[in-house]
Amino acid sequence: MQDAPTLDPMPIPEHWIEHRRNDRELLGWIVPHGEDFVSVDLLGRTSPPCDWLGIEEYFEETGIGYLAHPYIYQPEGEPEVQVRILEVSPEGITVKVDDFGDITSQLQVYRLQWPVENQLRPAH
Repeated sequence: MQDAPTLDPMPIPEHWIEHRRNDRELLGWIVPHGEDFVSVDLLGRTSPPCDWLGIEEYFEETGIGYLAHPYIYQPEGEPEVQVRILEVSPEGITVKVDDFGDITSQLQVYRLQWPVENQLRPAH
C-alpha cells in the first residue's frame, strides 16, 4: 500500500456558516450567494442557490450517508477505479480502491484536494 501524499488544506472562508445535525455532526456549510444561499457539502460540492430554509432541509434530508457510497475515481494517466471514502475534511479527501469489505486488503490509497470538484462521481 502506498502512502497518500500530504496536501495543502483549503481554509474555510469566515463567511461560511457551519450546519450541524442535532448531535453536532457537521453536515456542511451554508454560504451567502446574493439574496439566496448555497450549500457546500463535506466533499466541497455546491448546490444551486436557494433560500435558507431550503438549504437546511437539503442538509437534513441528505445527511452524510453519501460518504459511505462507492465512487469512481480516475487517477491521472490511469484507468478508472471504484473507491470508498476513508476520510474527508477541508484538509483533503482520502479514498481507497474498493476492497469490497476485505479487511486484509492493502489496496491503493489516493489523497485528493478538497473541494473534490469532479474528481469523484457516484458509482451507481
